[in-house]
Amino acid sequence: MDVAARDDRPGTGSGGSDRNALLQETTARADTPVSAHAAAAHGGASRSPVLLDVGILLLRGLEMISVAVTAWISAAVALDYMPAGLARAYSNAALIACLFYAALAEVTGCYDIDTRFSVRTGWARVMTAWLSTGMFLMTLGFLLKVSGDFSRGWALAWFAMGGCVLLAIRAGGTAWMRRLKKRGVFNHRVAIFGAGSQGDRLAKYILGNEKLTIDLVGFFDDRLPERLPDREVLLPLYGNLGDLIGRIREGLVDQVIVALPWSAEKRLQEVVAELAITPVRIRLAPDLATFAFSQRPVVLLGDLPVMTLFERPISGFDQIIKRIEDIVVGALATILLSPLLLVVAIAVKLDSPGPVFFRQEREGFNNQRFRIWKFRSMRSDRCEPDGITQARKDDDRITRVGRILRRTSIDELPQLFNVLAGEMSLVGPRPHAPSTKAGDRLFSDVVSHYAARHKVKPGMTGWAQVHGWRGETDTEEKLLKRLEHDLYYIENWSVLLDVYILSRTAITLVLQKTAY
Repeated sequence: MDVAARDDRPGTGSGGSDRNALLQETTARADTPVSAHAAAAHGGASRSPVLLDVGILLLRGLEMISVAVTAWISAAVALDYMPAGLARAYSNAALIACLFYAALAEVTGCYDIDTRFSVRTGWARVMTAWLSTGMFLMTLGFLLKVSGDFSRGWALAWFAMGGCVLLAIRAGGTAWMRRLKKRGVFNHRVAIFGAGSQGDRLAKYILGNEKLTIDLVGFFDDRLPERLPDREVLLPLYGNLGDLIGRIREGLVDQVIVALPWSAEKRLQEVVAELAITPVRIRLAPDLATFAFSQRPVVLLGDLPVMTLFERPISGFDQIIKRIEDIVVGALATILLSPLLLVVAIAVKLDSPGPVFFRQEREGFNNQRFRIWKFRSMRSDRCEPDGITQARKDDDRITRVGRILRRTSIDELPQLFNVLAGEMSLVGPRPHAPSTKAGDRLFSDVVSHYAARHKVKPGMTGWAQVHGWRGETDTEEKLLKRLEHDLYYIENWSVLLDVYILSRTAITLVLQKTAY
């Protein structure tokens, strides 16, 4: 990093006066909205950042107390008479619910940063915690054999009233915190050390993120203004590291984010060492390349934070579930369809000379090739194991029986063998031959990220097929639509989605007119 010499700093000869003039000119060029934003950082608004933590603490207490209060109110409303011996049992149930809800609310993230100013997110997590609390109480009552001692009317009234009160408290608390946030009450005054491209990108991100409780003070840098690159965010440039420390000593800065290139390791250590003696929070901004992946999660590899750029889709326990789904459903389908498979095999053999099955190389999971099973639907002397041409309407290569098989997709049924062998899945992107083309170009040449569909096993049917994107892919537009649907399936997989696709496949096959 290009760092200015010590004589470039204010107060050290003629260079200091020139720098002061340039800094004043840079500050004057700041646009009005950002200048107002920076002015708030200097104490223009009444601030109390700790009030946000106090508000969250109050919200925790109110929600916890409301669980017990609604239990007692529901008992007064739903019960005409409560025996003295059961009063203690009802009180114990309310106390257990309070404690369990408080624990679940923490686990489900009811008070995390992303819920503090969002009613929708807060409501979703509060209801998750409350539903789980109700299920826990029912399970506990069943195991202890005391559920019969409690009134069902009271339980239902408590569950309904408690949920409504929790939602009302959360809505009121969120509205209160959002109102204070707009006034800047929660905001921390943050200075950015480093006025280069990295600092500019950081400032742009902060100013564009409404969830952050930050007032930007401005930039600080050891370089002269004329030696700095142009910035999109025209925050004031106030001085060098010494000026920044001076403002910290005056109580005008709550937090410093160091936005220097990570490659300038020595300079980073020097700056951090000088800032470390000040009583403010010091943070390191991400390097420029990190901004391109700002939405990616950061996890700990031991004690080292690393960024997860891409996860393997359908992995871990999901992978086991999908494989069980393929084996169970695939085996049942093979057994139930075995009479049909036998009849079709005989029909293929009698219709034209040649083998019953047609096997061809396809690209599967991780771009690994495998040989797919299909009933032969073309004349044996016209089959193309390599360099294939996709079937078209009225294709003279297709046999009489083959036309029926392709129209109903019965020719695909032997792929159940591939499913049971683990080479394919029941649902997934359809496997294509490596030599298949859209127009005159290979699929992989049309779309650079075409191989992304190979992150999962190919399927007998898929999201694209039930939306009509099957049959001949003779144009690049059709290929792009298929890929779009395949990637949607990969990113949104669930067992329910597989069930939905399988259930729609039968209907789609009857109405589909694009398979030749």
